[in-house]
Amino acid sequence: MSEAEPGRTRGVYGISVAADLVGTGVQNLRAYEARGLLSPVRTAGGTRRYSADDLDRLRRICDLLDAGLNLAGIAMVMQLQDENHQLREQTTPPHQ
Repeated sequence: MSEAEPGRTRGVYGISVAADLVGTGVQNLRAYEARGLLSPVRTAGGTRRYSADDLDRLRRICDLLDAGLNLAGIAMVMQLQDENHQLREQTTPPHQ
């Protein structure tokens, strides 16, 4: 990975840029964070910084909202997806 290409987990996008990239409002991002649906990193001054992984998670939240789920339902679905992902990582043998 080159220095010009940040890792997927590195918080590089401000809240307004992240909102624009996923097509939602800044207040929605704040609400999702308040509900525990995502946790962007914070700078020393408290500014939110969103990563590429955060943007993927935000897009998934928007997809689930469009499918008719409320935020409580989305929290359950995403928790199960996160647990499923962790279990798969534990049971998948490393690439050689």
